Amino acid sequence: MQHNGVIIDDTFAEAFGMKATRVVITAINARWAYEAALAMTGFATSVIGCGVEAGIESELEPSATPDGRPGVSVLLFAMSGKELAKQLERRTGQCVLTSPTSAVFAGMEGEERLPLGKNLRYFGDGHQISKLIGGRRFWRVPVMDGEFLAEETTARCNAIGGGNFLVLARNQASALAACEDAVVAMRRVPGVILPFPGGVVRSGSKVGSKYKALMASTNDAYCPTLRGLVRSQLGADTGAVLEIVVNGITEQAVAEAMRVGIAAVCERGGEHGIERISAGNYGGKLGQYHFHLREVMA
Repeated sequence: MQHNGVIIDDTFAEAFGMKATRVVITAINARWAYEAALAMTGFATSVIGCGVEAGIESELEPSATPDGRPGVSVLLFAMSGKELAKQLERRTGQCVLTSPTSAVFAGMEGEERLPLGKNLRYFGDGHQISKLIGGRRFWRVPVMDGEFLAEETTARCNAIGGGNFLVLARNQASALAACEDAVVAMRRVPGVILPFPGGVVRSGSKVGSKYKALMASTNDAYCPTLRGLVRSQLGADTGAVLEIVVNGITEQAVAEAMRVGIAAVCERGGEHGIERISAGNYGGKLGQYHFHLREVMA
């Protein structure tokens, strides 16, 4: 399959089942809502080293938030509900409670609940009070600029992490420019995040290593500097490979984000140095979700 002179490999991205939650952070203005969300989603690229994968889903107008202030929707993903609960509480306490004028609310409904303000209320040292509004409990915690308002719990759901595709290009600048276009397009898809810096990954990995202490190591088959030393998957003219990883609330959301991202890369075409689109997988042995590139694009 080719799109605008770009070859799309007959392969698939292998993704994993995860647990996810959404929270809505609001503040006095869009800047401070974004600052709290940015802090909350820091150091959250991969569960391998961070415990959680998190990112900003979208910015929200005041008409779309519970308290009528500017807001940001944040998604967090973990491998278990227990880890998700731990990471959510830590990050809310350290990054949202501390941020000026902030408040935090549940971003999804469901029977499986996670503590949000339920335990953070104790920071109020006995001065915290609660309000029950429409069956939802909110905690008002006194802080030095007024009150921190936090909904007691939020919901969690089953989700998908690790959808991906690889951009193979003649040089680094071409690969990066194409990925930047893809990120812009993919971030318009609701229900997904791109957890890596700027949405792009240069350090794609494979399972295992020659060093026993490491569970993952550099994806040598796609490293241009190792061509000729390993069983390379790169052509003679490929100078750089970048990866985009996408997590989503649903399988459909992940597939749609991959589709629009790949389409944006292909829009640049071969004349701008883009050669191939491929994907990372483990032979289908680890992840239960398989996103076949040609099916996604069809």
